Amino acid sequence: MKMKLAATAAFGLEGLVGRELKSLGMENVEAQNARVYFEGGPLEIARSNLFLRCSDRVYMVLAEFPAVTFQELFEGVDAIPWEDFIPRDGRVHMTGKCVKSTLMSVPDCQSIAKKAVVERLKKRYHLNWMPEDGPVFRVEISVLKDRVSVLMDTSGDGLHKRGYRILTGEAPIRETLAAALVKLSRWHPDRPLMDPMCGTGTIPVEAALIGKNIAPGLMRTFAGEAWPFLGAECWARAREEARDALNPEQKLTIVGTDIDEKALSMARYHAKKAGVGEIHFQRMELSEVTTQKQYGFMVTNPPYGKRLGEEKAVVSLYHTLRRVMNDKLPTWGLGVFTAFPDFERIYGKRADFRRKLYNGKLECQFYQYKGVRPPWLQKVLDESR
Repeated sequence: MKMKLAATAAFGLEGLVGRELKSLGMENVEAQNARVYFEGGPLEIARSNLFLRCSDRVYMVLAEFPAVTFQELFEGVDAIPWEDFIPRDGRVHMTGKCVKSTLMSVPDCQSIAKKAVVERLKKRYHLNWMPEDGPVFRVEISVLKDRVSVLMDTSGDGLHKRGYRILTGEAPIRETLAAALVKLSRWHPDRPLMDPMCGTGTIPVEAALIGKNIAPGLMRTFAGEAWPFLGAECWARAREEARDALNPEQKLTIVGTDIDEKALSMARYHAKKAGVGEIHFQRMELSEVTTQKQYGFMVTNPPYGKRLGEEKAVVSLYHTLRRVMNDKLPTWGLGVFTAFPDFERIYGKRADFRRKLYNGKLECQFYQYKGVRPPWLQKVLDESR
């Protein structure tokens, strides 16, 4: 049973999610704004939920059709064979969004779509009313430029909820975004990685999960696991594949430092819960950061200076970061994720790469400085030419 699927992603990460899907062997991968479409059946649904690091959710695309009236919306939703997916006791939770469309009332679209689903199921199951005391099916009605997409959320909780981050500090970034920053930095597990403003440890933990090839969804459950039409076998097979892919013997050099001991205590807890307790966390001022390791990567999400009176302190912090990189880590690459305007001018150097990303709804930039290529890698590249 193949169907059209969609992995949603924050703007700017569609290409990264597309590459993840292709590496998983998914077919007909096509990246669009905030979504990456692909094809698959129950096993592909389970595998994508377990293995995707940078996607927000995985949806089944049940239908796509034009609609400019509520009657067209009702008929389009009613035409979907809901009985193939939702059992007689299924609970339908409807969400919606409308953008640049004739139908702009989200509550009305949700209400009409829910009525269409329920009326069809009542007819097919010969019921006067739906008990809705079984598994939950979250359905999203998305109307963009008068075209309706009907999506069923197979993930449940967002994929950023890995299961290890129980405690949260000030201004955390999502696990999916932290994983994306590590991937975009082109860090390799054989090289050191450091976050000198690590907070509760999300970037170091996500790097360690990547380094040991621990599937990000291995510690949690998904909405689709309770759906009879998918079956339990696909989820069991995907989890077995994830366990077989683990690389626990991989040695990692990952360090997280911060000035907040409370945040570091949370970071140590998160690392242990995620199964990567060997990450070294230490209380340290940014100016004190040093290491004898060379050719590493620094990936960090420093303060943005958005609060009144913070800008001066943040400017000083960025100056300190430049001195640390120049004087103590001259061979290291650097990736800085920030919403601070004019970062390159304050830092004093243009980035080699710059990518617009979002932290929630806040527009940010990921500034990347390549660092020095290790001699052994340069030799390999030279010999391959």
